[in-house]
Amino acid sequence: MKTLAIIGAQWGDEGKGKITDLLSEKCDVVVRYQGGNNAGHTIIVDGKKIVLHLIPSGILHLHSVSVIGHGVVFEPEAFQNELKTLAAAGIKVSGSNLKISENITIITSYNKILDAARESQGSVKIGTTGKGIGPAYEDKIGRRAIKLKDLFDLEALKVKLARNLGEKEILFKHRYNVDFPTVENEAQRLFALGALVKPFVCDTFSVLDQAVQSGKKILFEGAQGILLDIDYGTYPYVTSSSTSLGGVYTGAGIPESHVEEVLGITKAYTTRVGEGPFPTELFDSLGEEIQTKGKEFGATTGRKRRCGWLDLPLLKYSVKASNLTSIALTKLDILSGIKELKVCVAYEYEGKRIECAYPGIDLMKAKPIYKSIKPFVDNFSGPLSQELENYIKEIENFLGIPVGIIAFGPERKEIIFRKEYFSDVEIPELDLSSWGKQAGTLEGIYPQVDLGKINKLNQSKK
Repeated sequence: MKTLAIIGAQWGDEGKGKITDLLSEKCDVVVRYQGGNNAGHTIIVDGKKIVLHLIPSGILHLHSVSVIGHGVVFEPEAFQNELKTLAAAGIKVSGSNLKISENITIITSYNKILDAARESQGSVKIGTTGKGIGPAYEDKIGRRAIKLKDLFDLEALKVKLARNLGEKEILFKHRYNVDFPTVENEAQRLFALGALVKPFVCDTFSVLDQAVQSGKKILFEGAQGILLDIDYGTYPYVTSSSTSLGGVYTGAGIPESHVEEVLGITKAYTTRVGEGPFPTELFDSLGEEIQTKGKEFGATTGRKRRCGWLDLPLLKYSVKASNLTSIALTKLDILSGIKELKVCVAYEYEGKRIECAYPGIDLMKAKPIYKSIKPFVDNFSGPLSQELENYIKEIENFLGIPVGIIAFGPERKEIIFRKEYFSDVEIPELDLSSWGKQAGTLEGIYPQVDLGKINKLNQSKK
């Protein structure tokens, strides 16, 4: 196996960071392909907490090259703060081990102001983080986005920002009554930040193309979860990017290849932060117990996460929507010793019983059908109890795929691999500093092309 994607199988916050961190030890390249700094991956190393928002978790391993693909929306100031956090933790980051797509979309001050104004003054509360993610993707789809490469030419940047501000200025002045920076000030700010980011910028398409051709082991790291996908999620309470497997192909690109293993990360129960339907949500003391014991607070915003029983119809939908090949089951320790244990095995929906959700289903009308399971009491210091094995088997039988990983705490060591991933890997001494430096040239885009033959062909046509 040479390519693996790690995808959240619920509404995000499933514990992807630690799994990515551990598996990136076994691979050469770790790629972030969608989302922005609205996501937070928390990794605990020897008691030290490291929260990453934009930079892939592979940055914690010296042999691994981290790539931020063009499907991400990029906030350069947040990126600088993250670099400082990593430096304080003793982690070295340079253009050799971190590469950022020159074609990535920039989150501007205008995007953040618009996001916050809509959430605070709009009639519908989506539950966004207010970090400008949605408006930045709107600019991208509307073909008016500021790209990272635009930050290196001040005068051209001013022209593009003026066009970008157009409609927003009317909203700021006449709909939301909020202040906003002038084009001159915003251009100067982004231009200065661009100079700081420039050492990391390259043609990441060619980086990944060369990695595939060279047989490198590549890990794709997703943010949020499938149920927040702009197409597959519980719309409109979703994020603005493709959090499912499709986002790998559109947001990173893996020329001449495909993703061989798709690992879905899911908690042993279900959580959701922000607004939106949640069929198995617990409103009693048991829900509060899980929330408190699991420290269910968002890594990015600190908001409380709503908690409920594991929802298998939603999980089966995630398996089908992203072709998940195995599951990592996290936070099993939180359910250990709990007085009762249930899983949702179906919905009563519009007079029918359904065992798999689908796009557009109105989960507000879905009445969960539960199955009670004998609780387990495990300290994970030895063999798993029969009760816990039964819980895992219940999940595997329902989904039709194996639970390849179980996790029972925040530390790297608090994990059991029930399946091998990247098992045949030998980590070489890599010098990838020259990857993708030919941005904008034919060599950078198509490194396998024989330019000599093309030149001869052109000569013969004259």
